[in-house]
Amino acid sequence: MKIFYLAFLLCFSPALKVYATTPKSVTCTRTEYREEYIPGTKSSPGYVKSYEVDVEIPCGGSGGSKANNIKDDNCTDGKIAGALLGGGLGGAISRKEGRWFAVPLGAVTGAAIGNKVDGC
Repeated sequence: MKIFYLAFLLCFSPALKVYATTPKSVTCTRTEYREEYIPGTKSSPGYVKSYEVDVEIPCGGSGGSKANNIKDDNCTDGKIAGALLGGGLGGAISRKEGRWFAVPLGAVTGAAIGNKVDGC
């Protein structure tokens, strides 16, 4: 009974819970180079003043961004289903002495086919 109370205490203890938070706001910036012409007079010639400014831009924006080019496909489901079906099919249609070779070959082939069917 003591073990039950200890397990209950550890499972529902607020000190052990982890609360994940997401950032409230994300700002993306880009550094821009700028020049400004300062006009002059006959005795004091003009000049160009150069400086850099951080400018806020939309975070999901431009098509050249690497973040937009990341492929987020998860093909694990197709691989697992294909491997199980292929291994089962290889074991079902093989003879006794050939099963040691047919089941792994069927699993590998099924995983490759399942990967393609899943769209990866």
